Amino acid sequence: MSTSITSSPSPIKTVAISGASGLVGTALTALLHAEGKSVLAMTRKDGGSYQDSIRWDPATGLTNPTRLESVDAVVHLAGESIAAGRWNSAMKSKIRTSRIEGTRSLVKSIAAVEKRPKVLVCASAIGFYGDRGAAELEESSAAGTGFLPDVCREWEAEANAAKDLGVRVVNVRIGVVLSPKGGALAKMILPFKLGLGGIVGPGTQYWSWIGLSDLVRVIAFCMNNESVAGPVNAVSPTPLTNKEFTKEIGKALKRPTVFPLPAFMAKIVLGEMADALLLSSARVLPKALQKSGFEFQHPDLAECLKHELNA
Repeated sequence: MSTSITSSPSPIKTVAISGASGLVGTALTALLHAEGKSVLAMTRKDGGSYQDSIRWDPATGLTNPTRLESVDAVVHLAGESIAAGRWNSAMKSKIRTSRIEGTRSLVKSIAAVEKRPKVLVCASAIGFYGDRGAAELEESSAAGTGFLPDVCREWEAEANAAKDLGVRVVNVRIGVVLSPKGGALAKMILPFKLGLGGIVGPGTQYWSWIGLSDLVRVIAFCMNNESVAGPVNAVSPTPLTNKEFTKEIGKALKRPTVFPLPAFMAKIVLGEMADALLLSSARVLPKALQKSGFEFQHPDLAECLKHELNA
């Protein structure tokens, strides 16, 4: 299945991206270039591997905001990885600051120019919902409680300040991103290939996931369609329990899944991060995307794994 992502009556031609060198940013840049769009990478370094880039500091914003006057859309992906290390107070501060202050400085840069981008697509996360068991969650569902829900709520609030500037804002709540090039799946491949993969904790917790190729299509769809605004769940329509998820990865890699990771051991190794990322349950559905006419190319996990592992 395929979906046109160029349905806006005023097509997006030039896009500025923060986090352009990351897993999602790299794939999105490739997709946009393939569609004939120009990409302006917002980077902490001048030049680099991008033909067109602009220097920016997450704490202070763009060094030359006027360059945004030639931009139709901004996609904000930059932020400290939530899985970069154990969640001590310093790491939690980095996670929060990189998202809250980075988004705030970006919106200030947008406010500083007269001709502003039409749309700001800002990354968020399904961590917004917290640990909700088997309850089906959609964009109208309330935020959860805890560190990640608090960060996501503040993160989205900073992005939404751009609405007062006449900019359409989309908050893309991203689930577990599947790609062998990075993220959760890349970290799972070696243990599973060694036959050490298995259920995490009780295995009944829901994991809401999306393949990298579908994720970048979601971002482009949100960017190009003027009817899309507000929170958008970027997840497959088929969330699975950890037990089901583990079984499918084992099948895809042709390896047994007999070594479980007990919840207490995950907490010993990872601390608070284990509860938030591995043991919490979020059964998230992409209602806004489905209502807007988006069609997933790989909504089934087995099909998605086959595609991503062979991409």
